[in-house]
Amino acid sequence: MTARSEQFPPLSAARAAIWSKFGEWDTVWYPKFLGVRVEEIRQDYARMGLSYRPEFRQPAGVVHGGVIASMVDTVVVPAVGSGYDEPRQLFTIDIQLRFLAPIIDEDLVAEGWITQRGRSVVFCDAEVRAASGTLAATATLVYKVSSKPLTM
Repeated sequence: MTARSEQFPPLSAARAAIWSKFGEWDTVWYPKFLGVRVEEIRQDYARMGLSYRPEFRQPAGVVHGGVIASMVDTVVVPAVGSGYDEPRQLFTIDIQLRFLAPIIDEDLVAEGWITQRGRSVVFCDAEVRAASGTLAATATLVYKVSSKPLTM
């Protein structure tokens, strides 16, 4: 079986330089605060990891759904952005998220990919798994891409 990432072409060197450093900014924006890290970036595809922290648990002892939702909403950003030569302002229009299994005391891995690009609207899919491979959530997302450049 082919890894999902292999279905997407590599990024140009210029775009890879922009998006491989996603979350490693001087300013502490939410993705950096959360602790996500880019593991792989390709044209229209991204994989990110998040190290487990006990603070992510909800009272039942599983990773809080908000953490998983944050991974879904964050992993598609570099996938969407990979289609442009410079970063643009990106806005979530819609998320449909399905929780399938709990994550308990494990790191998280998210994959996000583009299913359809329009001029200013992009459709995406995403998955979040426990580090052991258990599929915890799937999602579909819609993003608005602004023509305004983004300074990171």
